[in-house]
Amino acid sequence: MELKLDGISKNFGEKEVLRNISLSAQSGHAMGLLGRNGAGKTTTIRIIMGVFFADSGTLTIDGKPMNRSEIRIGYMPEERGLYPKQLISTQLIYLAQLRGMSKKAAAESCDRWLERLSMSEYKNKKLETLSKGNQQKIQLAATLMCDPQIVILDEPFSGLDPVNAMLLKDVIKEMISGGAIVLFSSHQMNYIEEFCESIAVINTGKIVLQGKISDIKRSYPRDKISVTSPQAEKLTAFLLQKMSGDILTANVDKNDRSMITVQLKDPAFKSRMLREISDSHFDIDSFYVNEPSLNDIFVQYTEVAV
Repeated sequence: MELKLDGISKNFGEKEVLRNISLSAQSGHAMGLLGRNGAGKTTTIRIIMGVFFADSGTLTIDGKPMNRSEIRIGYMPEERGLYPKQLISTQLIYLAQLRGMSKKAAAESCDRWLERLSMSEYKNKKLETLSKGNQQKIQLAATLMCDPQIVILDEPFSGLDPVNAMLLKDVIKEMISGGAIVLFSSHQMNYIEEFCESIAVINTGKIVLQGKISDIKRSYPRDKISVTSPQAEKLTAFLLQKMSGDILTANVDKNDRSMITVQLKDPAFKSRMLREISDSHFDIDSFYVNEPSLNDIFVQYTEVAV
């Protein structure tokens, strides 16, 4: 299944919120939807869900206009939307029925997800009696009870301790391997890199970068090399002497004296550098291209309004 947005624009009065947004997401994959606060991510999500309608552009599933009565969507908002004074089982079953499930099927799904998230003991508790992290898990259960084909997660790891974060990771991976389309919105770039094959970065209402994370990183110059070695000082002096015409800088890290960062004049010189090190029999623990982090890329594309 493919979800595709093509030329989506949206205004609120005179304010242009989205400008010609186009992106696609496929079953069995997660896409990171990134942007600063106010960039247009939430409006994009709400258009997918049918809360808002676009002023122009199309929204399709496998090339056909999206019929939300035929597509199951699970949405986990950043601002949680459950009822603090209601029993957990009561509201989970109620919300599932609103999505078209029978009461019997909703009750079975409720029990299944509470067990999966280690929350069965809280089934007949009021939501307000739970910790923030456990409330987050109940919100996740509400999101997934209808077995959604499209899962939208907005800052899902907020408030979770490491154990519950690991549980949520397992659930998200199950959704992806089960064939769901997962749209993942977060400012925690480590989670985006862990789950998402591709990203779309929105800035001031338009997409400024999209594609596979691996392809985006490889598009940057690959001329900075990191090497770790217990002989770092000696190796640095060797490289500066042996490759003086091919190296711009070579420095030992001030905090990690086994780490060397080498700036080459040309990325093509990295093979020669590796060969020189190998031929001289230095003790090497690692040798790798120093790629930009996803956080660095995000800042580059969103720090200046375009």
